[in-house]
Amino acid sequence: MSGPSGVLAALDVRLGAFGLSCRGVLRFEDGHAAPSLAEGEPASAVVLIGVAGSAMWPIFGAWREAQVDGGGSDPLDRWSKLVIDAVAGEFGALACYPSEPPYQPFQTWAMRAEGLKPSPLGILIHPRFGLWHSYRGALLFRDWRDEIVAAETVDHPCEVCADKPCLSACPVGAISESGFDVARCRQHLVTPVGQGGCMVSGCLARNACPVGADFRYPDAQLGFHMQALTLPS
Repeated sequence: MSGPSGVLAALDVRLGAFGLSCRGVLRFEDGHAAPSLAEGEPASAVVLIGVAGSAMWPIFGAWREAQVDGGGSDPLDRWSKLVIDAVAGEFGALACYPSEPPYQPFQTWAMRAEGLKPSPLGILIHPRFGLWHSYRGALLFRDWRDEIVAAETVDHPCEVCADKPCLSACPVGAISESGFDVARCRQHLVTPVGQGGCMVSGCLARNACPVGADFRYPDAQLGFHMQALTLPS
């Protein structure tokens, strides 16, 4: 999280009850590239809300079990919106989500707010959490007055990783220095080997990354995310 403030501290306490946390705050100086609020005014700042490790998994799981429909076709998005919309109302902010228009530049916000860079898998890699984190939403504020401390400058974990096990762990070579071959990955996942491997316990390349290994998602959480992928028929 980028710097101490009264609002951020209170948000972290509130979000912590759901296994979520503030993942960074970014001020839109002079309205530059600022998204609009409901009234058409530019937001002054955005607070990213996300997941690190498996803290939210049992809380989300309990909610899902309590739903007659199991949470619907996209239960994690539904749960995230219920939680974050409520918190937004409490703090006088406007919630926005990666999966909901108008689509906002979450990756760009995260790179600016937390100083992150992409991994060969395309996922932003965090110096502490590695690849085991995500952004569930964000809060847009009209008038942000709290102090914002710039993200620390740290070595990009992939640049100082000598062995780069992620590049050799993929059984079909979909991960390389030049990028992530999404089509090749998805074609593999529908095969018997893919169904019995990555689809069960998560992407082998992602699992091979040594950064943030203590925050690795449990198999049930990995399987949930893998099953949500759209695969070729």
